[in-house]
Amino acid sequence: MPSRGFATSSLRMEPYLLVSVQAPEEDVERIVAEVTRLAPLAIGRYDRNLFRSAAGTEYYRPLDGAAAGAEREVRRRPGVVELSFQLADEQDLLARLVEAIFQTHSYQEPLIVVREVLASRSKGLDDKGNPNRWWNTTGDWKVKA
Repeated sequence: MPSRGFATSSLRMEPYLLVSVQAPEEDVERIVAEVTRLAPLAIGRYDRNLFRSAAGTEYYRPLDGAAAGAEREVRRRPGVVELSFQLADEQDLLARLVEAIFQTHSYQEPLIVVREVLASRSKGLDDKGNPNRWWNTTGDWKVKA
């Protein structure tokens, strides 16, 4: 993967950090509120760009020293999602965001992962007539004017 990115006629692939965290569904709004308070998470003409996966089941077993105390059986916790967002490689901001996630998360050991990625950014071309764009489709999620 080229670390410096590249461009096509319509977009640029630029280096970013991809931050992801697994969290119980009940933690999501609290984490998102704190993250977006610290960073706009802007992509082009949109901000607050995050992704939330569908819920899955997390497996773990508390060991000695865990807040829950050591257990013999593996726990299964349903309703865990993954949140992810892109961030410019700004180490001070990254440190503040990771600390904020840790402080707002309900776990003793939240799983926070940071990856270096190339992410697309549109060149902002005039493509209002493109039949594939959301404003030219009829999805039930589209806000009626």
